[in-house]
Amino acid sequence: MGMELPSRNSPAEQVRALVLRKDAIEAEIDAQASVLKTNNVTMQSPLVDPEGFPRADIDVWEVRHARVRIIELRNDLKDIMDQIMKGLQGVYDPAIVAEASQSETSSPSGMKPFAKVDGVAPGSPAVAAGLLKEDLILSFGSLTQSSFSANSLQPLASLAAAHENREVPVQILRGKDEILTLKLLPRKGWGGRGLLGCHIVPYAS
Repeated sequence: MGMELPSRNSPAEQVRALVLRKDAIEAEIDAQASVLKTNNVTMQSPLVDPEGFPRADIDVWEVRHARVRIIELRNDLKDIMDQIMKGLQGVYDPAIVAEASQSETSSPSGMKPFAKVDGVAPGSPAVAAGLLKEDLILSFGSLTQSSFSANSLQPLASLAAAHENREVPVQILRGKDEILTLKLLPRKGWGGRGLLGCHIVPYAS
């Protein structure tokens, strides 16, 4: 796709623009997928009958066009996801990313929670990951307490969107001294609202 981040905008604005573009691509993929569904075919269904003639029960040209477009859009989506991840590294201090990459081997005792799980929806990605109400979040992917300001959790929402259908390591404090690292998979279509299925609120220790 070759789209470059606009230098005239702040890194946060660049990421927001990329996330909007990602949403638009996903919406077009859904629209093209509906064409296949209307014709009762998939990306792999044969377009010819057993005798080798174009099937008469479907719009072959429409199906072929939808398949080609879906492949193109999936490539665009992969490209935009890579750009979002690069953009997020520009939004957040590189030192934070380095700290997160070492979190599995270094002591988490000095980390402070920045958010609290205020509710978890049944059947949600949050439940699948093992999150519970009252859990305190110490890190979310590359994000730690120093990633946030103005009592806003927008960086967390942006990172979740950028990691749709990809696992995010989440380190939590449960109770007074139980520290756990969970694997959270943000995704749509789980049966409820949002990508995570939990209500997360800012937390100040």
